[in-house]
Amino acid sequence: MIMIANLQYGWSVFVSPLQQAHGWTVASIQVAFTIFVALETWATPVDAWICDRVGPRFGPRVVMGAGGLLVAAGWALDAYTASLTGLYVGGALTGFGAGAIYCVSVGTAVKWFPDHRGLATGLVAAGFGAGAALTIIPIKMYIASSGYQAAFLLFGLIQGGVVLVASQFIRHPNPGEVNVVVNAATKQSVRSYTSKEVLGSWVFWVLYVCDVLMCAGGLVVTANLVGIANSHAISDVMLLGATTLSLALVFSNVMNGVARPLFGWVADLIGLPKTMMIGFSLGAAAYFFLYLFGAVPAAFVLCTGLVFFCWGNIFSLFPAMCTNLFGTKYATTNAALLYTAKGAAALLVPLASIVTRITGSWDSVLLVAAGINIIAVFVVALVLAPAAQWFQSHEVAEPNIPPKVPEMNAA
Repeated sequence: MIMIANLQYGWSVFVSPLQQAHGWTVASIQVAFTIFVALETWATPVDAWICDRVGPRFGPRVVMGAGGLLVAAGWALDAYTASLTGLYVGGALTGFGAGAIYCVSVGTAVKWFPDHRGLATGLVAAGFGAGAALTIIPIKMYIASSGYQAAFLLFGLIQGGVVLVASQFIRHPNPGEVNVVVNAATKQSVRSYTSKEVLGSWVFWVLYVCDVLMCAGGLVVTANLVGIANSHAISDVMLLGATTLSLALVFSNVMNGVARPLFGWVADLIGLPKTMMIGFSLGAAAYFFLYLFGAVPAAFVLCTGLVFFCWGNIFSLFPAMCTNLFGTKYATTNAALLYTAKGAAALLVPLASIVTRITGSWDSVLLVAAGINIIAVFVVALVLAPAAQWFQSHEVAEPNIPPKVPEMNAA
């Protein structure tokens, strides 16, 4: 997961060099980012289905290993292409690869640790959220010294190669290998629902809409963090011995990673709906503060860190909620279906660039993102929480109590 973090969170440092080298508009370059996010999410149900069908021993290794090869191929193509079409194909390859790696990683976490599902998912997702903090500065420096093409090629080969090797040590539990032990504060499904049943459940679609709302704002800031800093003319302002932009890039990725296990752990203690409302409320405040104080270097670093902190939690909370409701047997596929919400949200990223070009600033985009978080709080409070409670009261058993088996007639 650490090895695919740069595909998303390191993308913004390549945008300006690509624009300078080829004269492409930022909006056209960001289409490649949208393609990456869309395929990273929309292709995951197929990846997860293949993983589950091949089996717990070899399924994760085959799917994740193939993902590593695609990641290396995608960035290698980005290094050599001289056309937008090539850039888009590179985005597609890395999207397919990252999706395969992500769905296997999350599916592995939710299956092995039913008693701490929120924390386990958060820890795994933290690799994706914070991984770029380790390499974003080296990539930025390598671009400055050797060019963006060399950075694409070198780091693409490293990232894909490490994934290929690491994938061979991953497997899912065999049937009966993991005891059905559940956190006493959490209710979980007594049976596993197929993907067809999940898609027919209105609770799933409430989760999905809420996920789309939350993904949109975070993706816009992720893809345009450099542009937002440049709009305030603070990118190169020195702060604590580093430029404001460099400090913001590292701090944001660290906060993104910290949020995932932290919110997952809190959710295991107080429940998922309450934790979601807390996180989304903080997110609304983060976007609003970035709108108010983004022109101040120190405030820009702190506010972008808070944005990523409040956005990162969705990648531990939503998969945990999905698995709690719909069971573990098909958890990899079901969580992948929910993860496609990120792809739907990615369609809004180019629109944000267009709105900014028309209005001349990022203010309206940040205010809309704050409003989205507020809407999400109400969705959880008024719809999702009551829906989950109703669903659990009808479909879910108390922890550690086996489901009732109909009595057999003595005859």
